[in-house]
Amino acid sequence: MRVEPSLPPAALAAIRAPFDGLGATLADVPLVQPLNLILDLAGEGLRSRLFVVQAEGGAEACLRPDFTAPVARSHIESAAAEGLYFYQGKAFRAAPEHTGRSEEFLQLGLERFDPPGTASALADVEVAALAWRAACAGGRDDLTLWLGDAALFAAFVGSLDLAPILAARLIRIAKRPRLIQAELTRAGEGATEAPGDGQLADLLADLPGEGAATLLREVWSLAGVAPVGGRGPAEIAERLVAKAHARRTPALTEAQAAAVAGFRAVEGPPGAALSQIRALAGRSSSTLEAAIAAWDERLSRLAKLGVPEAALRFSPAVGQAFDYYDGLTFEVRSQALGADRPVAAGGRYDGLLARLGGSSQARAVGCMVRPWRAYGQGEV
Repeated sequence: MRVEPSLPPAALAAIRAPFDGLGATLADVPLVQPLNLILDLAGEGLRSRLFVVQAEGGAEACLRPDFTAPVARSHIESAAAEGLYFYQGKAFRAAPEHTGRSEEFLQLGLERFDPPGTASALADVEVAALAWRAACAGGRDDLTLWLGDAALFAAFVGSLDLAPILAARLIRIAKRPRLIQAELTRAGEGATEAPGDGQLADLLADLPGEGAATLLREVWSLAGVAPVGGRGPAEIAERLVAKAHARRTPALTEAQAAAVAGFRAVEGPPGAALSQIRALAGRSSSTLEAAIAAWDERLSRLAKLGVPEAALRFSPAVGQAFDYYDGLTFEVRSQALGADRPVAAGGRYDGLLARLGGSSQARAVGCMVRPWRAYGQGEV
């Protein structure tokens, strides 16, 4: 396992300084996390990045790849109505081959939990600005703050006057680029088979979340078989589910497909990017207009918090390795490190709390910073 170098104490203190004085509770979560929980929350696609551990006869576990879910779980177990938590510790993710990147690394960050109806509407941008200040404290002069919105796609789809079943499908697969691309590819086609023609695929298609991959693993286990060709249950289940939905769901028109493809490609300064989205929207755009108007207030607040307008970029596709974000998302990127190595990241993840057994109405937002990446003399 490749271990990240240690920072000079003064540099680490400067990066941590924006978090000091916030009155946050220091969070201490276990180094080892339940594997099934992490995969249920983040998706099977993360499995190849995890360090899996298992005692003889015990359940599979993994070294923590991140702090958000463990801190959220700890908060729920405390039964507290609200909470503000700071963390600093090691996280672990396997790096792609031949990259030489660190697999054991330091993270620090903040998680904020609010009861229903009490959270500031601008808590998201306040956390984003906090992450920006911490990242800038490391000494880099090539940083930009990329903003996204995991909820904006649903509002955009709603503007296109799609058949309800098609709109629901697009929203459901919004964070799965391969499935979205399959929908764009079959634009202009019709349903080719009736439901039930592929019984296993139809059964898998009706399961929520990662249930399809889980069921496929159980079927293989009972039958005493294993897949061949290097494909795992998640990939095979995804292909079967895609085929089932293609039979059941009407296709996009070519014009609608062009609008969706255009939305996914939007990026640039926030004002120009949001104008592009307006231009791509359909006629039924009142919900989308409200969502875009909310961004005007967010951008104004970011300016007041000291984030330079010239440093801002917007793309609705900004996301995380973890797919539980459901509102504003952000990444602080370094030009030297590239988009796939953000210096800081975070966003809103209200829905995660309900998935962990908490209130379905509670609010949650957080950020993490990679101090070594923020350090001006860090990895290049």
